[in-house]
Amino acid sequence: MKDKALYSSRIINTYINLIKRNYSYINIKELLRYAEMEPYQITDEGHWFTQKQINLFYERLEKLTGNKNIAREAGRYATSPDAIGVMRQYVLGFVGPAKAYEIVGKYARNFTRSSVYKSKRIASNKVEITVTPKEGVQEKPYQCENRLGFWDAISLLFNYRLPKIEHTECIFRGDSCCRYIISWRESHSVLWKTIRNYAVLVLSAISAGTYFIYPDIAGYTLFASIFIVLGITLHREILKNKELNNAIISIKDSSKELVDRIDLNYSNALMLNEIGQTLNGHISMDKILSEVIKILERRLGYDRGIILLSNNNKTLLNFYIGFGYTDEQFSLLKNTDFHIDRPESKGVFVDSFREKKPILINDVNEIETTLSPRSLAFMKKMVTRSFICCPITYENRPLGILAADNVKTKRPLRQSDVNLLMSIAPHIGISINNARISEAKDRQFQSILKTLAASIDARDFLTAGHSERVAEYSVGICSEIGMSKEYTEMIRVASLLHDYGKIGVSDNVLKKNGPLTKEEYEEIKTHAEKTRNILEQFNFEGIYKEVSIVAGSHHEKLDGSGYPKGLRDSEIPLGAKIIGVADFFEALTSKRHYRAAMPLSKAFDLLNKASGKQFDGNIVKALISYYDKNCF
Repeated sequence: MKDKALYSSRIINTYINLIKRNYSYINIKELLRYAEMEPYQITDEGHWFTQKQINLFYERLEKLTGNKNIAREAGRYATSPDAIGVMRQYVLGFVGPAKAYEIVGKYARNFTRSSVYKSKRIASNKVEITVTPKEGVQEKPYQCENRLGFWDAISLLFNYRLPKIEHTECIFRGDSCCRYIISWRESHSVLWKTIRNYAVLVLSAISAGTYFIYPDIAGYTLFASIFIVLGITLHREILKNKELNNAIISIKDSSKELVDRIDLNYSNALMLNEIGQTLNGHISMDKILSEVIKILERRLGYDRGIILLSNNNKTLLNFYIGFGYTDEQFSLLKNTDFHIDRPESKGVFVDSFREKKPILINDVNEIETTLSPRSLAFMKKMVTRSFICCPITYENRPLGILAADNVKTKRPLRQSDVNLLMSIAPHIGISINNARISEAKDRQFQSILKTLAASIDARDFLTAGHSERVAEYSVGICSEIGMSKEYTEMIRVASLLHDYGKIGVSDNVLKKNGPLTKEEYEEIKTHAEKTRNILEQFNFEGIYKEVSIVAGSHHEKLDGSGYPKGLRDSEIPLGAKIIGVADFFEALTSKRHYRAAMPLSKAFDLLNKASGKQFDGNIVKALISYYDKNCF
């Protein structure tokens, strides 16, 4: 039976909800992994776990919490609104605990296949429940404790005190079953019903005796007896109705709590979905975190929020972005360094980062003695009263801090607030890590591009920097004519590499002083085709696939006089037209072996003359406009 599915996922789900509420620092994924469980199995109400899995789960949980009574705590939690609200409503529907305890045997099979549950009523306020393990099943003592917690919870549900539980037999003491005698204090209506019944007997006897001894007053005695019994009955009915109304109110409250929780969960789900879309839609860390903070400000009921990130050396926590603070407070945040590498540093941000645990404080005065003078002064300047601080982690490595607090609303912060922020923080951590990787790759890519471009320009001191200047002008043209950011970046890459084919041209031709012969000019012209052939070997993706074509076509002209293919007008890629104008202008305004740098006025004049014939007129205008704005 060790490997047979015996326990409903709803049992573990109760534990998970308890952990989220009271032990949010526990990594649930790691806990489930240790117990050989999957998160999707927990959410599937039709899934069942083995005794081995349940044992592993509890063993690990008890160690992580350090709570020897966690099983009984979970049993009591099982009927709370945020654990299994449906069970709460179902139990409350029986008005009193007697019937609720009686149906345990029937209801238990929906949660466990390990044992047979039987219950019977012994008195109006007492039941007996036996739990007999099926053959081959070897339960553990914590499961008995979990049942005791559940018996407690049923009585507490009806606003009664904790029940008295006599555990007369226990399988862990060598008995064949666990036997529980559960009794509880009777409700007032039941007590008055008993009083009424006794009153009827006593008053009936008095009335009968009076009839024989004092017949003259027998009628009065009978009337008084009836009046007393009716009075007691009326009082009992009033109490009973109050209890019924309380039960109805409890059901309504439970229903309202469920509806409120559904609304809250729906709102939180929308928020997480928005954050998920934001995180998936951007690779820039600035863009990711600015969008996330906007969603948190819009969706969460906090007055202020902040994200701090550690530097690359893991020595400091620095402000990155936030909302709700005054200009003065923002300035203080931006100019405050939180040292995470100094043992003497004390503060909530530092502690949460180091320990990778959330911290909830509803009264800053309670922690004054634990703070360094600097941290205390900082909190007073920030007018901090209560706040939540959650670590942003990736693969158990701390990356930063997500914090929120209330200043105006005065709403007390709860464990559910911590749980919500802790559910957001890991997603932010993943995106920050991905963004940093992407940015590192981009820096590597850009450095490779610049190195490749410089390797060509370096062959001749006169052309040093040519490719970077062409790239600058090309990007400027794109800005003037309103090209997209993605297309502009592709043009920048193509312009940096537009002359890379010159690596196959000899120095004698490339650095020749004076006019080129026809053969030498033909050799120079081969660099465009060579550029395209070389760049086609690069594993460019997306829009960057156009780089080789654009770079290899930058010498094509509108009138077909260009090379290498003699393309005309619309046959020439737009990017090649842009780079062609930028390359022509940069060549005119730079010194070459065979001539001096041309004056700007003459260069612009030549550009304008070629406009509409060799070069696109709008692109020529865009270059001149960009140069006038940025380069004079």
